[in-house]
Amino acid sequence: MGMSGGGGGRGKRLRGSHEINVTPLIDVMLVLLVIFMVTAPLLTTGVHVDLPKVKSAPMVTDDSKMLLVVTKDEHVFLGKDEITDAVEEKLATNARLKEEHELYIQADENVRYGAVLRVMGAARTAGVDKLGMVTDPLLVK
Repeated sequence: MGMSGGGGGRGKRLRGSHEINVTPLIDVMLVLLVIFMVTAPLLTTGVHVDLPKVKSAPMVTDDSKMLLVVTKDEHVFLGKDEITDAVEEKLATNARLKEEHELYIQADENVRYGAVLRVMGAARTAGVDKLGMVTDPLLVK
């Protein structure tokens, strides 16, 4: 009485496919594409201010610099975070500001002068050495 391996003999081998199934990869890539298409417009939103127009050469801006925005209703934003109620405290405890000592202020052209000066004073108190003002240059033809 011999035992059988159940394979029907030694000569038969199972042949597998040697091709990679790319269907799951394509599905994942399409899902990622849709996710990026939906989230990309959300990443470019910011605080809108009407900048004063001045005759000057265009300033080369670096997106990595810290930007403090003052809106026309005197709300203050550090990046996208509103810090209106605690400007001095937030600037004094900001680790990046302590390291770089550089800040750019972008104020709406209709904001009161005193509000901008208060923000500048808070920045100086926080240890800012380099304080820049961002404007919208007039294009001279």
